[in-house]
Amino acid sequence: MADVKGLSDHALSILAFAAYHRLVSGERVTSVVRKDGNGHEADPKGVEELTERGLAEAGETEINLGKDAQEAVEVMVEALRGAVR
Repeated sequence: MADVKGLSDHALSILAFAAYHRLVSGERVTSVVRKDGNGHEADPKGVEELTERGLAEAGETEINLGKDAQEAVEVMVEALRGAVR
């Protein structure tokens, strides 16, 4: 299992973006946009950290989240829900 403890805010911003999509779609998120061509770009330091830790694979325009990163997103979503219930 890849290490998700102690992620920087840079890396967490990418997982938070995935959590947003999880909440909106109701579906498990397996990838997020890295660069959309319209000015949105995932934090480069975060991308580097996630890939170095084996949590994601990054292409030019997309970040594919590994199973451990996907599970971390699910935990984040449940924590968000729990914080307001």
